[in-house]
Amino acid sequence: MEDYHIRVAEAHDTHVIAGQRAAMFRDMGILSPEEHELLVDAGERWIAGLLADRRYAGWLVEHGSVVVAGSGILIREWMPVPQCCRVGKWAHIANVYTDPKHRRRGLARRLMTTMLDWCASERFDHVTLAASSEGRPLYESLGFAPTSEMKLSRPL
Repeated sequence: MEDYHIRVAEAHDTHVIAGQRAAMFRDMGILSPEEHELLVDAGERWIAGLLADRRYAGWLVEHGSVVVAGSGILIREWMPVPQCCRVGKWAHIANVYTDPKHRRRGLARRLMTTMLDWCASERFDHVTLAASSEGRPLYESLGFAPTSEMKLSRPL
């Protein structure tokens, strides 16, 4: 694993992050080739704003000088809830992606551990994520459990 190192994402990484996000959806089979570049362009602008406002923290894995994996956290305030009766800090993990040629080497686990350690050091009250079927075993092994959350999708 010495060939891989993790670094914090910076403003100049927005295209890489947006590209990984689109590739993640493509690999899950929910993004058509036609939509890929549209999502990259829209994601790049959105991520740039979040990074500038410190509402997104990201980490990238490099192999040599090439980014081969990455992940990030959307940072939000959350309303008081049972067991946390104050305005809390919420970390929503997103964009966990590893290039197919570099999978099954523990990179996603290293990214998750890095982010969870960061969340603990920053004293986040809530840490959530949306899991693909492929990622679910990793997240469960790190202590994540399914919740009762539901979703309503409305096409635009």
